[in-house]
Amino acid sequence: MAAKPGAALRELALVYIALVTRMTRATVLEVLHEDYIRTARAKGLGVLPVLGHALRNAAIPIATTVGVGVALLIGGVVVTETVYAIPGVGRLVIDSVQRHDYPVIQSVLLLSAGVYVLINLLIDLSYRLFDPRIQY
Repeated sequence: MAAKPGAALRELALVYIALVTRMTRATVLEVLHEDYIRTARAKGLGVLPVLGHALRNAAIPIATTVGVGVALLIGGVVVTETVYAIPGVGRLVIDSVQRHDYPVIQSVLLLSAGVYVLINLLIDLSYRLFDPRIQY
């Protein structure tokens, strides 16, 4: 009996949730030792506003990690759909490889590459939202 699709998605996502959580924690702890955070605390800002400033300044490495995670998810979907017998794009690729259906393989790979490039472009453009000093 095949597993439910939700179980496969949860399994795929758990690894990346842990990765993003660790990256967030490490980056925020690093930012909390900066001079401007000490200055904000000395001026009497509360914990939440200071944490908001820290999170905004720690967002660039976190966004980069999310972009890398999306790339790994695109690659991992083939294995996950094959293991759990879930019909989807990954399963389509496996079936097309077995049937030597080259146009379908090329189409899926081109689509996957396009989605990957688009996601990385959006993440790179989002850096400007996190840090207005970044110029393109």
